[in-house]
Amino acid sequence: MTYTRFARFGMVCTIDPLASSAGLAMLDRGGSAADAAIAANAVLAVTAPHACGLGGDLFALVHAGGTPVALNASGRAGSGADPERLRAEGHARMPFQRDIRSVPVPGCADGWLALHERYGRLPLADLLAPAVRYAEEGFPASPLLAPAAAVLPEMDTAVAPGELIRRPGVARALAALATDGRDGFYLGEFGKGLLMLGRDPEAGGSSTGEYTEDDLARPGADWVAPLSAPAFGHQVWTVPPNSQGYLLLLALEIADGLGLPGDPADPLWAHLLVEAARAAGHDRPEVLCEGASVEHVLASAAERRAAIDPARRARLRDLVSPGDTTYLCAVDADGMGVSLIQSNAAGFGSMLFEPATGINLHNRGIGFSLVPGHPAEYGPGRRPPHTLAPALVTRPDGSLRTVLGTMGGDSQPQILLQVLARLLGAGESPGDAIGAPRWRLGPGLTGFDAWSEPDEAPVDVEEGAPWGDGLRERGHVVQGLPYGGSFGHAHLIDVRPDGVLAAAADPRALISTAAGR
Repeated sequence: MTYTRFARFGMVCTIDPLASSAGLAMLDRGGSAADAAIAANAVLAVTAPHACGLGGDLFALVHAGGTPVALNASGRAGSGADPERLRAEGHARMPFQRDIRSVPVPGCADGWLALHERYGRLPLADLLAPAVRYAEEGFPASPLLAPAAAVLPEMDTAVAPGELIRRPGVARALAALATDGRDGFYLGEFGKGLLMLGRDPEAGGSSTGEYTEDDLARPGADWVAPLSAPAFGHQVWTVPPNSQGYLLLLALEIADGLGLPGDPADPLWAHLLVEAARAAGHDRPEVLCEGASVEHVLASAAERRAAIDPARRARLRDLVSPGDTTYLCAVDADGMGVSLIQSNAAGFGSMLFEPATGINLHNRGIGFSLVPGHPAEYGPGRRPPHTLAPALVTRPDGSLRTVLGTMGGDSQPQILLQVLARLLGAGESPGDAIGAPRWRLGPGLTGFDAWSEPDEAPVDVEEGAPWGDGLRERGHVVQGLPYGGSFGHAHLIDVRPDGVLAAAADPRALISTAAGR
């Protein structure tokens, strides 16, 4: 059972109690939800490098009264990005790991700075201080980090849960950001090491370099208008492309008109949501790119809904197309809500580490295409298609209802679809909606291949779910998997009409914590 946690004056949910406590401490000092989110994320950048960090990207949604706003802090490919060189080497897709060409300029620090400039109340140095202290003086390895921590440059042996880890290079990078601002990070020790890696042939670099100093000097965070759609009597908001968040909105609109059973244990409930997710996402590889206009796709909800049969699995090829990570959330006493997701893409990302600070670099560039002329083709200054898709829900009067999100690669919109169908559609508590078993469309070997062969993807069903036989009877290929992190680490904070905050942190993260005041 996952318990719903309640608070009145602020709440922070993350995968690590050290991070949740740091965020809560900022709320106690009069900081905003944005301050809490930055402090929590900074701690996670130290304690959870298998999920996120300064070498990754960031997206956020903020509700501070009025219309929500969206922050896109996803990095761009360097000026040396050359798809012809990759194709000449025989690559049909972007290298998955150990190749600098799959490492756009990381956007995390730019995201923190933009969020702090617009919504912060406390000094940035105060927000980063807990993370700096953990990096300098050490933190106990979590059960999530311990099995893989030996890959960190600071470590040369296996690590047991609770063993002390220090990350002095990350401490220096955080301190430089706190004292010297953006230039202290992107043009300082970290930036110089990134430029060096971009010229290292052993890492896929070239003599001319993957990046220039101008690439690193260019701020990489943009405030953008969010996308929204009605669902279950509410308005759901997410980040526009290059995020895949539109898939959540489209799937919700499709599902809302299908007449879902009132009981989520009914196999028909799972079948209809699976089909809604499949109908929404089958053409994602052709649609999703930076700047993609998805209004026509969202307008196709009725057409896609009509192709869904309650009795059997649809063949997606018959439809006509209209054209690793961590999530955290915070709400403060004034009602500001922040939904923030930050990622390395795959686990430790590219498995490349900036040599001076030891910061591991993401591999978000795997979202680029190497098909000549594709709208998401790898190239200088471009942002890749992104799986990160935070969400936020408002009531009909525009007030904040919920901030939520999850890790999970291609599965993120599918997981949030289920959580929202439970929370908003079936009226479940946050704890029940977060803790309940889930399904996902099989993401392939890398976790990012769900849509490469959408008619062939199996439905992975989590241990304890009641839908397996019912899904098989409707033509789905079903695989059972253990209850755990392969089905996401989702968190949510629900704002009740009386102002009480009701939150749940995902038990799949083992030590996830909803901390309130």
